Amino acid sequence: MAKLVRQQQVDAYVGFHAFGLQESDDTDLPVSFPDDFDFDVFLSTHPGRLDITSGGHTHTATVDVEVWDGPPPQQDLTDWDEQADADFTSTRGQVAVWSMHTGRSEDLITLADSGGSWRVRVSCTGRDAAAALSEGEGTGHGLERYLVQFWPAQS
Repeated sequence: MAKLVRQQQVDAYVGFHAFGLQESDDTDLPVSFPDDFDFDVFLSTHPGRLDITSGGHTHTATVDVEVWDGPPPQQDLTDWDEQADADFTSTRGQVAVWSMHTGRSEDLITLADSGGSWRVRVSCTGRDAAAALSEGEGTGHGLERYLVQFWPAQS
């Protein structure tokens, strides 16, 4: 059974229905955030980067990040509005949240002490509430919540 290695909570400043998780140091990436962002899918990838499409235009989402030593237990899909899995390769083992409005956040997410290949599952709830907020009052905090789970690809 897989064990939870590390967890943390970060804020994602969503702008234009989008945010990303990307290598903390993006100097070697062929396509850095937000270039070539695909707004038509919930989760898309580029080398060293995960692009996530939000239900709301401009708000702050809460992102719970978990790092596991193997595949985490399956989530009950009825608890989530969206869920998708992808492959992710990190060259240094650290990623940051990136925003269309504010760029790179200061919070670092440590996957490992060095680079490696990962599987990732992104789950989201509160998309309709974030969309309604964007149409009405404008901005808000924590209505849309994400769970991002990483585990080694070879497990």
